[in-house]
Amino acid sequence: MKMRILTSIFFLYIGSAYLFAQEAPTPSVKSAYTAGYWQQEVDYTMNIVVDAPAHQFTGEQRIVYTNNSPDVIDRVFYHLYFNAFQPGSMMDVRSRTIEDPDNRVRDRIFNLSEDEIGYHSVQSLRQDGQVLRFNVEGTILVAPLARPLLPGEQTILEMDFESQVPLQIRRSGWNNAEGVEFSMSQWYPKLAEYDYRGWHPNPYIGREFHGVFGRFDVKITIDKNYVVGGTGVVQNPNEVGHGYEDEGVQVSHETNELTWHFLAEDVLDFFWGADPDFTHVKAQVPNGPMLHFLYQEPVLAVNKTEAENETYSENWKQLPEFTVRAFEYANTHFGKYPYPQFTTIQGGDGGMEYPMGTLITGARNLRSLVGVTVHELYHSWYQNVLATNEALYAWMDEGFTSFASSETMHYLFESTGNPHTGSMRGYQRLVDSGKEEPMATHADHYHTNFAYGRAAYSKGAVYLNQIRYIIGEEAFRSGMLRYHDEWKLKHPTDLDFIRLMEKESGMILDWFHEYFVHTTKTIDYGIASVEASESLTGTTQIELERMGLMPMPLDIRIEYTDGSKEEFYIPMRIMRGEKPAEHDLKRTILEDWPWVEPSYSFTIPMPMENIRSISIDPTERLADVNTTNNVLMYTPEQ
Repeated sequence: MKMRILTSIFFLYIGSAYLFAQEAPTPSVKSAYTAGYWQQEVDYTMNIVVDAPAHQFTGEQRIVYTNNSPDVIDRVFYHLYFNAFQPGSMMDVRSRTIEDPDNRVRDRIFNLSEDEIGYHSVQSLRQDGQVLRFNVEGTILVAPLARPLLPGEQTILEMDFESQVPLQIRRSGWNNAEGVEFSMSQWYPKLAEYDYRGWHPNPYIGREFHGVFGRFDVKITIDKNYVVGGTGVVQNPNEVGHGYEDEGVQVSHETNELTWHFLAEDVLDFFWGADPDFTHVKAQVPNGPMLHFLYQEPVLAVNKTEAENETYSENWKQLPEFTVRAFEYANTHFGKYPYPQFTTIQGGDGGMEYPMGTLITGARNLRSLVGVTVHELYHSWYQNVLATNEALYAWMDEGFTSFASSETMHYLFESTGNPHTGSMRGYQRLVDSGKEEPMATHADHYHTNFAYGRAAYSKGAVYLNQIRYIIGEEAFRSGMLRYHDEWKLKHPTDLDFIRLMEKESGMILDWFHEYFVHTTKTIDYGIASVEASESLTGTTQIELERMGLMPMPLDIRIEYTDGSKEEFYIPMRIMRGEKPAEHDLKRTILEDWPWVEPSYSFTIPMPMENIRSISIDPTERLADVNTTNNVLMYTPEQ
């Protein structure tokens, strides 16, 4: 079996040679939010035979590819993710040369031995029975088609391949830090996405993914002692057993291997994990999916004491109850989960989301274990169901997930205070660092891991909090549910989301999106002065100033010495609308603040001596990068 796939591989075929000389088709200039929306479809059938001791497997893959685009497809691209785990790969070089390397990677790929590297060796590729020649460059295979695929047509792509699973470094691999044998993600030759932007054959450097919705019919043959879980519903539970069998069924394994048959509909990827020491626990979400939990019992984390591992095991026993409650909360607040099951598997190198499940490390305290599970399950809302191109919109993938998971954790642990304080702090650190890049930056091309992480996770969550601040709580909550209902199992863009929020609120929001996503301009407002009005006795004039380059509407709350409170709302002219009142307080809508004006003054019908405090953004949603001048406590002595 070939050990390295760093050079080009060619298979000859008899066909139309002119196809190689053709340029790639020009995609139609459309946006996902237009009436002409379309998406491709890909149906996989795969038969995998695993040689567990060697960490290798052979595969037969059959893809039915449906071209729902208006374009002629004359070539296809595949991702060969395992090829990244070879010395000299783009992922290896990037990990060794970036300013702040991921500690999980650094130079570990560079130092892999021949039996530790990963690879996909494609033995043959056929279109409708006709052999195709192809070229492999790193993690991408490109193959001109023997017959161009016209709009509305289907074709069958068949592939035979041999693969070696890399030693666990990033996301996928064998023998992770907790001794889990197989964490199988991005593990098969995967057809790249073609959408309104064209093909997306991005070389794999350890960042984000983009996939095609379809059907996965997968059979995995492996040693009978391994307990397997992953995407899809097990079709032969009474044959494989290991906790999947029907109640009362006794399963005997008369052969040395078992073939696990999984089926998943309307998903964009397939993952699995396996270990002979897994215990399998199930929990049912009322009016929701069946939950599966696969973890080592006892947890056998490397370099941990026996007492620590016992604590980790107890935490896993509590995890199902928390996860059930999390699903109930998510179904109510962010839209109903569309699949019949969700599987949480101990493995990987942290936490990573996949359709219908997740791989997470298990050596954690209870809150951390629940937190990583909740975060990853929310990717079934933001990425795996609302399937944005996360390479382009990492902030929608990770940021929206962080927002939802923070609120859910707040609920599960009955916390007090603002659930989004952590995201706000993360964004503040990004601004203070001087390393911020626009969120519109492609995930692969951030200059630092720090800037990518803070933009995707922290600023992405803050983005939603700003939308909530601008349009109000009611419109925001109904908008998030509408977003899920209208775009589930599709590929929404950032413009689809902001247009939906415009429709829900009746406001113009393009200005906010442009500022917050495409620039690094910041919000910074302050109270400049508070003085007795010279023109009107018994009144007070308040002057505000804008120091930041990004404008925003403002909520101002004034508390008086008698304990009463009053709100003043300053809309922006470019919003073309006003936020409804959110509190049972007297509220005055002031004249709008044109964004070109650096300062703004208004008068309240109350003398200064009756004012106790004035505060900008009393709900603490505004992403003001300097809040030291946002609250003024007033006493007569001042």
